[in-house]
Parts: sequence; C-alpha cells; structure tokens
Amino acid sequence: MKNIPTVKLGIVAVSRDCFPMTLSEGRRSAIVKEYSKTGEIYECPVCIENEKDMLKALEDVKAAGCNALVIYLGNFGPESSETLLAKLFDGPVMYCAAAEESQNDLLDGRGDAYCGVLNLSYNLKLREIKAYIPEYPVGDAVDCAKMIKDFLPIARTILALKNLKIISFGPRPQDFLACNAPIKRLYDLGVEIEENSELDLFASFNAHAGDERIPEVVKDMEKELGEGNKKPEILEKLAQYELTLLDWIEAHKGSREYVAIAGKCWPAFQTEFKFVPCYVNSRLASRGIPVSCEVDIYGVLSEYIGACISEDAVTLLDINNSVPRDMYENEIGGKTPYSFTDTFMGFHCGNTPSCKLSFCEMKYQKIMARALPKEYTNGTLEGDIAPGDITFFRLQSTADSHLKAYVAEGEVLPVATRSFGGIGVFAIPEMGRFYRHVLIEDNFPHHGAVAFGHHGKAIFEVFKYLGVEKIGYNQPKSLPYKTENPFA
Repeated sequence: MKNIPTVKLGIVAVSRDCFPMTLSEGRRSAIVKEYSKTGEIYECPVCIENEKDMLKALEDVKAAGCNALVIYLGNFGPESSETLLAKLFDGPVMYCAAAEESQNDLLDGRGDAYCGVLNLSYNLKLREIKAYIPEYPVGDAVDCAKMIKDFLPIARTILALKNLKIISFGPRPQDFLACNAPIKRLYDLGVEIEENSELDLFASFNAHAGDERIPEVVKDMEKELGEGNKKPEILEKLAQYELTLLDWIEAHKGSREYVAIAGKCWPAFQTEFKFVPCYVNSRLASRGIPVSCEVDIYGVLSEYIGACISEDAVTLLDINNSVPRDMYENEIGGKTPYSFTDTFMGFHCGNTPSCKLSFCEMKYQKIMARALPKEYTNGTLEGDIAPGDITFFRLQSTADSHLKAYVAEGEVLPVATRSFGGIGVFAIPEMGRFYRHVLIEDNFPHHGAVAFGHHGKAIFEVFKYLGVEKIGYNQPKSLPYKTENPFA
C-alpha cells in the first residue's frame, strides 16, 4: 500500500513529582520490551514531571522522527504537563496508565494512575485536546502493549487524513442528491478537496492518446484478467484512462502526500469516453488509491479510512437488494445463524478489486446498456465477492454540516449470487433493524464502504477521534433503538 503513511510510534512516561519516578521509568521500559515482540516503538528517555521536562521530551521524540505518541502514566502523573505534550505534539496521541503490580508492594510501589486518568481526562476537555483513550486504559505491560497495538491503525488513519487530498471530477449526477453533501466538514477534518469538471478529465484523457506506456499497462491488465479477459478490444482505452488518472494525481496532489478520487461514471461518461471506468477504479483501489463511483466524495473518504485501517484493498457498494426468499430458504436458512432480514446483496457495477472476487470477468454495464449501445458500456469487472468477514461503514456530512457515521460487522456468505456486477450475499446481525433505524432513520445514502475483515473497533475509534457526533451500529435486540416501536 503506497498511498498510506508509515507510523513511527514513540512512548513518553510521566510522573507526579510526589511519586517515585522509578515507577514510571521501570513500567515504561517493561511496556517497550513487551511491545517490541511484535512491533517497533521509540522509548523516550525523558520522564516528565514538569513543563520543562515536557519540552525536552517533545524535542526528543521529534528528533527521533516520531509521528504518533503514547503518553504513559506510570503513576498519578502531572496533569498539566501530560496534556500540554499532546497539545504541542503534531500527531495522534493515546494515553494509557499503569495498573498496580502486587499486593505486597502497595506502599512505595503504589502509583495511583487509576486516579490520575480521571484528572487527565478533565484537563484534556479543558484544553479541547483530542486523544485516544482505550476502553479500559489501565493495565500491566502486556495489557498496555495490546492497547498500543490497537492504537496503530487509528494513528495511521489520523495521520493520513491530515495529508489527504480528494480529487473529484464533475458534479453528482442528476437525481443523485444522496451522494451530494457539503464539503465544509472535509476541511474541518484536515482533508483537502480539488473539484474538477469531467471536461477537464476528458481533455487530459485525449492528451494521453498514443502514450508509450499504454502497451505495458495493457499487458498487466491481461495478466490480471486471465481467462476473464472477455473484452480485449477495450483494454487500450482503459489503460489510457488509468495513466490519465495516475498522472493527474502526481500533477495535482500538491502539498498533500495521499490521494483518493471521486470519479464520474455517468450519464455522459460512456457516450464521450466510450467505455465505463469500473475496472480502472478497481485496479487503483487494489493499490490503496480508492476511486468512488458517482462522484461520491464522502464515500471515497470512507473507503480511504478503511484502506488505512485494514492496510488492504477496499470497495464501495450499493446496499442494493434483498435476498430472494427461495435463495435464503435453500442456501442460508438453517445453515447459518442469520435470519432472512439479516441478509441483503451488496452490489456495484464492477469496481471491486479482482483480489476480493471469487472469480472475475470483463463485461459490459448491463443497466446502462438498456439505454445505450452495449459497446459504450464495456469496462466493468464482474464476479461474486469472495466469502469472508467484512465491515460495512460510512462517514457522512449532513446537509447542515454535521458529521455522522455508521459501522457494522458481518460477512459475505458463500452463496452464488446468480446476478451481474460486482456483487455478494451479505449478512449482518440484526441488519433489518439497523437498516430501518440507522440507515433510513438517519438519512444515509445507499453507498457503503466495505473493508475486508472485522475492523469495527478501530473504525469506531477513528470516528470518535474525529469528533463524529453520532455513530450508528447494528444494536442487538436487547438494546432497542431510540425510534424503535416497542409494540412492533
């Protein structure tokens, strides 16, 4: 994945001046030893008791190249200095704290960090400082090492968003208000946006005609598609389009390191370019450069968050259609723990990377071909999405510029879809209630980002860190939604 940052973690211990500093120093070193079994972390030698120590520690971790920081309360901790460090450090920060170690050492060996975290949280709020605090932030070296491991994908995502530019082409299509949302909150998140006309893209595409790199890209496409290369006549144009996007990224990312694209794919794309961009979108997504369909800016932002957390390819799908009753009864009911309303089909025309499909073929876009010449709609990558764990999620701005989101874990079932496009049979526990009381009730659009694997914990924490005001999830029956009818 070339389009996401590398995190260099540092850990700094703090100590209240009326507690032995050796408590914090020794406990810090124990965490570093434990964490180093699976990852790298820089151990700052400066233990902070006051603001001067804080400045020394800040200088030290900066010099070491740290871009994410763990602040560790080895004892009660100096609340001002430990929060000022987070304020002055230019990167994501997490806090964790020391548990007491033995009933035989509760005199000089007692650190009271359990108490210190309470004062820490109050000071963070006073100073309006964002930080990640684990669900239970107090533990021994093994516990804290696990907390730091959980922090890693969160830190990676926060760093990425601070250096992300979303490049879009064209306005949202007509009758597609669902994908239209204010861009104000992108700037609040630290994300840059460059909006272009699809005419700009078309001009650049035409300028790439005859590009000497096209044959090499065509060969790579042929290798990827294998026997699924059913439209060889369109590969040259698709390669030309892929090079157009990649060159545009390099020419336009400016001060930003990372890029995602919100692309146009209809209504005029097919008639002017004379193909659809789905397969190219899938190829870029497999390299960590998500490309959303239908100029869905918050959709591609969501995809990019998933790519950073999972360090894997992602996709964007319509929450599309119900599973036929006979398919459920023959292949799902009684064979899985899922009820009929737990299931649905996730679909898009052909943007899911080949590495996430059970099989794939290059085809034409069936829906568009109902109104256009079929040869204008070539370029979809079709196949059933491979079975396995998934996380369905989305970050969205409301019309009045409030951030909301949802996260739900589930799986793609090993059931043949018997349909077209990039499509899969999905199951999410309590999907029916989630669909009604989160997706419909909170006015989410039909596009959802899909990360492959269960990443709900990290995604939820990223949304919290970003200050998302409302995060929906698939609540169990024992926890009714606010709008759920208790008599239904």
